[in-house]
Amino acid sequence: MSTAVVSYVVNSGPRPVAPATRQRVLDAMAALGYRPNAAARALRLRRATAIGLVVPDVSNTYFGALARELSDRAFTAGYGLLLGDSNNDPERERAQVESLVDRQVDGLIVLSLEPGSTVELRGTPTVYLDQRSRPGQASIVIDNAGGARTAVEHLVGHGRRRIAHLGGLAGAPGADDRARGWREALARAGLESGADLSVQADYSREGGHAAARDLLSRRPRVDAVFVASDVQALGLLRAARELGISVPQDLAVVSFDGTADAVFSDPPLTAVEQPLARIADAALSAVLGQPPPRGRQQIAVDLVIRRSCGCTE
Repeated sequence: MSTAVVSYVVNSGPRPVAPATRQRVLDAMAALGYRPNAAARALRLRRATAIGLVVPDVSNTYFGALARELSDRAFTAGYGLLLGDSNNDPERERAQVESLVDRQVDGLIVLSLEPGSTVELRGTPTVYLDQRSRPGQASIVIDNAGGARTAVEHLVGHGRRRIAHLGGLAGAPGADDRARGWREALARAGLESGADLSVQADYSREGGHAAARDLLSRRPRVDAVFVASDVQALGLLRAARELGISVPQDLAVVSFDGTADAVFSDPPLTAVEQPLARIADAALSAVLGQPPPRGRQQIAVDLVIRRSCGCTE
């Protein structure tokens, strides 16, 4: 049997192989314990049969859930998922993107910390999952501002009047638009949105806890908080308990993301839910489509009612 025929079987082409011959090759490979060298194959074919994903913090429940959703869908489509964690560091983000481009991934999905990328993508189909527009690049964003407005309007409907905002750091994915939605909803309701009602922290339990301790110690005390992420809301719930503040009786809370954290917190969090399945499908379609789409695609979100806002579910 020629080496060319073996190559056609291993690489699924470019020429067809008779079923009986193909099976003999596969049986021989199994008997010898042979596995193709994926790195060499990627170099030869100039494709890795893999999708790259870069996130700010893989320990964040939302980013982890998104990675799982993308991994499942990529696997179904015949691709692996290579994950890069920037650890909320723009320099590390650039290094992770460069590494994945060097590995010749078939597509790249990035939740970016930076307004503009200085990385040479060398033709790698790329989609950004954030709120910024980049000329010539595809981006997929959820309706961050609209979701925030819905959350705050729900709190207003509960009769809350001093509605604070615990947001992400400026430039973090979704943070700026969620803050804008909070301000717009308060303005529509004729309520104050001053600096004393807003604090920022990184998307973490620890960041949410520290910022909430500061916010909830201010006077006059707030009676509701819109929190920019579920993980920050977990920190806020702990801070409220430490300060003797009852949720939702003394303090109504609505968060953003709708992860498992929202379901299993005490009390369960009313949250703006990001539709992970739709986001993952749109992202993979963007990087694997021929030709890849350009421009900005926005995905709607829903408010899922639980008990932290004062509703009884």
